Amino acid sequence: MRNFRTISVLSVLTAIFGAVAAATGIFYTSGGESYLYESIRGQEIEIYGRGLYQHMSSEVAVQGIAHDYVILFLGVPALLISTYLLKKGNLARILFHAGLLKFFFLTYLFYINMGMYNAMFLVYVLATSTSFFALALSLTNVDIQNIKRKFHSGHYRKIIGGFLILVSSAIGLLWLQIIVTPILDGSIIPPSVEHYTSLTVQGLDLSIFLPIAFVGGFLLIKDRNWGYLMSAVTLVFLCFLMTALVAKIIAMAITGVNVVPVIFVIPTFLVLSVICSFMFFRRMRPEQKGRTYSASSIQTGT
Repeated sequence: MRNFRTISVLSVLTAIFGAVAAATGIFYTSGGESYLYESIRGQEIEIYGRGLYQHMSSEVAVQGIAHDYVILFLGVPALLISTYLLKKGNLARILFHAGLLKFFFLTYLFYINMGMYNAMFLVYVLATSTSFFALALSLTNVDIQNIKRKFHSGHYRKIIGGFLILVSSAIGLLWLQIIVTPILDGSIIPPSVEHYTSLTVQGLDLSIFLPIAFVGGFLLIKDRNWGYLMSAVTLVFLCFLMTALVAKIIAMAITGVNVVPVIFVIPTFLVLSVICSFMFFRRMRPEQKGRTYSASSIQTGT
């Protein structure tokens, strides 16, 4: 496997930075109590008032802490184990590792752009950087011209591709409903902006991450090489992301927030993500013992 040492170092650093940031978010609880704050738009916001997320709204802060639990107790151990197993360099492990790195990259990209500035800002920057470059280097080990030959044929492509199109479309429509409704009624600014500058999560999802899932699913249905790569990485990513979303929903429910209907939708997406991931990786052809999977050159076409 090419660049294994560099990928390993970057992945371990990502795990360390993630562990530091998540542990601080969970265990640093000093500060005062929640209080009401009037935003520049005249909206009254409940501010969390304590810990690392003391300047964030209470609703978003508890979600951040829930996400930190998933990072610390699931994401970090999974990344370290995946890094250790990556040394054998087979395709399934490369794709799984890439999907897990994408989860870390998205997490800290969002933390940089949405989270109110705090003492962990540079740690977020480092985690975003190391996860991005580890992800990019991992994908250079995939021979995109021949990747679909590594999978058995079958109708599973349409099932998994359809799921990716469904989940990306459903989340996209949810975000558009939040954005478009205020535009139509003339208020322009959605209430969920609160005291933040913009809808960062919705913006990045609609512009980058949801299109990747949608196009990956479409290309998988069409039996294109890029569809296999994009779908594999996205499925692993969704397993961890949906786990984090379920944790956030539970945290919100504990604080008394109405979580219907997402309490039914997101866990369903999590279960389907796990099932589709298992189905997809089970359709991989066994690789010859003692051989690693690497490409001598990476092409842009399929």
